[in-house]
This record gives sequence, C-alpha cells and structure tokens, in this order.
Amino acid sequence: MKTFNKDLLKVNIYSSRDEMGAAAARDVKAAILRALSEKDEINMIFAAAPSQNEVLANLVNDKEIPWGRVNAFHMDEYIGLDKNAPQGFGNFLRDHIFGIAPFKSVNYIRIDAPDAEEECKRYSALLRENPVDIVVLGIGENGHIAFNDPPFADFNDDKLVKTVKLDEVCRNQQVNDGCFASIDEVPTHALTLTVPALMSGKELYCIVPARTKANAVCETVNGEITESCPASVLRTHKNATLYLDPDSSSLL
Repeated sequence: MKTFNKDLLKVNIYSSRDEMGAAAARDVKAAILRALSEKDEINMIFAAAPSQNEVLANLVNDKEIPWGRVNAFHMDEYIGLDKNAPQGFGNFLRDHIFGIAPFKSVNYIRIDAPDAEEECKRYSALLRENPVDIVVLGIGENGHIAFNDPPFADFNDDKLVKTVKLDEVCRNQQVNDGCFASIDEVPTHALTLTVPALMSGKELYCIVPARTKANAVCETVNGEITESCPASVLRTHKNATLYLDPDSSSLL
C-alpha cells in the first residue's frame, strides 16, 4: 500500500482491486465499532454501484459487525424506473447488503414515489432525525458524488435531498458499468442526497476502482476544490479516506 495526504484527505493506493475492497471494509468495520462504543445505534449511508462490489461483499461476510445496531440509508435513486428494475439503486443495495445483513432498519428512497419533491422532503426528514455517522461512497467518471453532477453540484446547498437532471457523462457511465444496454435506457432524472448531506457524515470512506475513474481521481486529488469536480470537496473533510487500485490511481 502507498499512502499520502492531500489537504485533509487521506489517500490509500493498493496493489489490486480486491485488496482495496478488503482494506476499505476493514476500516469501515473499525469505524462502526468505534461509533457503537459511544452510542447504542448509528446511521450509515451506502453508495450503489459496481465499484462498491468488493467492499460490500467483505462487509457482508464479516460476522463480527453488529448490524442490528445500524440504520441504513442510500444516497440516490432514479426517477422513472420500474420499482423492480435491477438498475434501481435500492434494489442493487438490497441484493448486495441491505437484504443480507440484519440491519436495525433499512430506509429506502422510494423509486416508485408518485411525487419526487414530496419524496425528497420525506427522506430529508429521515436524515435530520438520524444524523449520519458513516458514509461509504464512490466517485463518478465526471467527478460526481452521489448524483451531484458538475452542472448541479452545490457545496453550499440548503437542501439535504433534491431532484437533478443527469448529465451525459453520468448517463454514459451507467452504460460503461454494464447497468444499461444503451444510453437511451438510462433515466434522465434522479433524486440525490446533496453534497452537504454527504459531508455531514462524521467519517467518509470513498472506494474508487477502475481505469475509467482515473481522470476523475486525478482531478479530485490534484485539481482545484470546485464544483466542476464535486468529489474534490472530500479534501475539506477531516475524516475522509480515498481507496484506489492501480487503475484508478494511474494518473496520480
């Protein structure tokens, strides 16, 4: 492993994607146990993407994590997909962790909510009632965190959850990840937790494998801290760690 700091962000580079995922899971587990040593239950937010497969698998397979004291949330959801669509982020997380680990509660963004704005209000209220302890996230090809794409990211957003239009790079990433056969199938709008909602977490663990993310990682670490690369805001968080593999770190 190679490690360094850029501003407040700790950056760890591993020799393989599997090693990266296992190390991130160990650190997330340690964070869970630390937080639970101070209170009875904690609140966690999870990203839903193939980039998270390794860390989620390692977390699920760890039988020492007391999931029964953890309330789970996710960070974004499409608008307009069928509620049973496998591409739905809630459905992805159900299959990879939410439906496997015995959480105290799982709080889904409703993919079939009839009114997107009302769903934003409902989920915002849940987040206010359950302050975030740990966030497990990734970075998009355009530098987004959750669905805060560069045209719509706001480091000072006054909302916790909002509706957004997805930009072309973001929608193409869903095809590149194998989630959709073509961009025509990718929804154009989504609900997302805002940048301040994610940054409110006490500890952030950002897992980013693959060469397709190399440019975004380079901008996150070495570029300006700006909404044109939303993930760059991680460099301002006092407890954020970035986990990379040889491909995603190749331009550093």
